[in-house]
Amino acid sequence: MTDLRQHAESIADQFSEHLDISTEEVESRLETLVSEYKIPAEEARRSVTNHYLDEAGLDRDALGGGSNSEVQLAEIDAAEQWVDLTAKVVDLWEPRSDSIAQVGLLGDPSGTLKFTKWAKSDLPELEEGGVYRLENVVTDEYQGRYSVKLNRTTGITELDEELEVGNDESEIEGALVDVQSGSGLIKRCPEEGCTRVLQNGRCSEHGEVEGEFDLRIKGVIDDGREVQEVIFDQEATEEVAGITLEEAKQMAMDALDTTVVADEIRSQLLGRYYRITGPTFGRYVLADAVEELGGPTDPEETLIKARSI
Repeated sequence: MTDLRQHAESIADQFSEHLDISTEEVESRLETLVSEYKIPAEEARRSVTNHYLDEAGLDRDALGGGSNSEVQLAEIDAAEQWVDLTAKVVDLWEPRSDSIAQVGLLGDPSGTLKFTKWAKSDLPELEEGGVYRLENVVTDEYQGRYSVKLNRTTGITELDEELEVGNDESEIEGALVDVQSGSGLIKRCPEEGCTRVLQNGRCSEHGEVEGEFDLRIKGVIDDGREVQEVIFDQEATEEVAGITLEEAKQMAMDALDTTVVADEIRSQLLGRYYRITGPTFGRYVLADAVEELGGPTDPEETLIKARSI
């Protein structure tokens, strides 16, 4: 069975109680987006799902996930997937918004992951240290870091058992040898619960929006044996680059060009050595703690030296 067919069956199953649509109809829509418009399959799935949400007059939270897979937290590597979990509430934090009922950290043997429970979902409270079976949660992504959202369709069952929580934190040392495209001053979708990076002023889910500025670095660390991609969020970027978000916005305004921020970051940081600690999500290490190990060097010489270790 092709990936598009699987996506089509999943979407048709999700809307089976709301619309009279067939798997073949859904697959045809997906095929048009992927084959004719060269849209990635996952983005095509989101677009078609949004089309049927509008047609049915539904909010996303009102839509179930169909037949979900039981996954471990470390297996989550894509946004907008409906999954089932068994996890322990490792930590709870104070929500920053009235729209959020609870926010914190879930854990299982594979590692940890952030969760958000929306206030409008009217779900029971999760207790720190409790172990739960969570059915029908949806995955999300922000700056390379995945999370899960509990919505009004989520089923919560407290389990009378213990669950070991694994450690997914990594520590790497090496030279910063590349600052990749998508670094510097970026814009994110301002819609509630969506943090996608805009491409040409468009969010892949919400279309054309007035984005909100953010600052990040997508870098590559070379330790002489292998390279590791790293993401620095706004706080980490401001720390290592010495540029605040407001200063970055002013730089871009003065130059009438947002790319000057990434260029400035490259000129300052390439060739510097760092020790970086943080969780690993997919191919990225997320820089929670950063320590500079030495002064700047010539980037080409640094790369040659690092790979000769």
